[in-house]
Amino acid sequence: MKKWIVTLAVLSLVLAGCGANKDGGTGGAAGHEGHGQHQETPAAGQKDEHAGHGGEAKTELSTKAVWKLNPAQPQAGQDTSVSIQIQDDKGQPVEKFDLNHEKQLHLIAVSKDLSYFDHIHPEYKGKGVFEITTKLPAGGAYKLFADYVPTGSTATTKSEWIQVGGGAPAAKAPEPESKLTKVVDGKEISLQIDGLAAGKEVMLTYHLSDAATKKPIENLEPYLGAVGHVVILDEAAEQYLHVHPMDEKAKGPEAQFMTTFPKSGIYKIWGQFQQGGKTFIVPFVVKVP
Repeated sequence: MKKWIVTLAVLSLVLAGCGANKDGGTGGAAGHEGHGQHQETPAAGQKDEHAGHGGEAKTELSTKAVWKLNPAQPQAGQDTSVSIQIQDDKGQPVEKFDLNHEKQLHLIAVSKDLSYFDHIHPEYKGKGVFEITTKLPAGGAYKLFADYVPTGSTATTKSEWIQVGGGAPAAKAPEPESKLTKVVDGKEISLQIDGLAAGKEVMLTYHLSDAATKKPIENLEPYLGAVGHVVILDEAAEQYLHVHPMDEKAKGPEAQFMTTFPKSGIYKIWGQFQQGGKTFIVPFVVKVP
């Protein structure tokens, strides 16, 4: 089976309006064509899941992300400025980026226990610098993922752990769910995963209906140029997948995504969709054999 790979640019407030919450959420919406997934830029010896889009040959540009926080020690519930400068391997700023799903950079923020998730979009300031102001809800460790596409290169993801001061709730490890059906914002969403296994392409099929009437939802709106987006992390926040739909123009009641879980373990899956101008997030936890 042909594996579809897409370039996307990361990392889920004044935000540039995409969605946040402790397992569920709201946000705004906003394409390019294509579908597939990409993973965090791999370490030495790992398989690179990035690829040129549409069959174009692209040269992978080696980049790094330089992260700055203000204040340097963020506090729970308080404004924190996040600055990300993308540099080449010589330390010079990378200045040109492709739009990928309507943004030059996507920023995903998750808490260490994966109970908190946000997908936001910093503003490009030039000279490779992206900035945004946000608030993180509680003390503890968070991981930030930046997804971007340097012009002429392939999709790249860089990440950074940060520590937030303030009271932290007791961490609770994500638990696999036996029933993949959930009600969010008056919508009943079920997830079917065909042939769930590590290292194999699997289809994720979301079915959406009105929770009260059970009537299929057929008026989903484009979210960042597509019917939806899916972000997947393993419980250690090391295996990162950002997946796009097979049919970006679908409107429901089904939305399908194809992906490959790189190894066995517990993963959390966040599906992001939009209806009536409001973005909602649907989280599920699965165990991949």
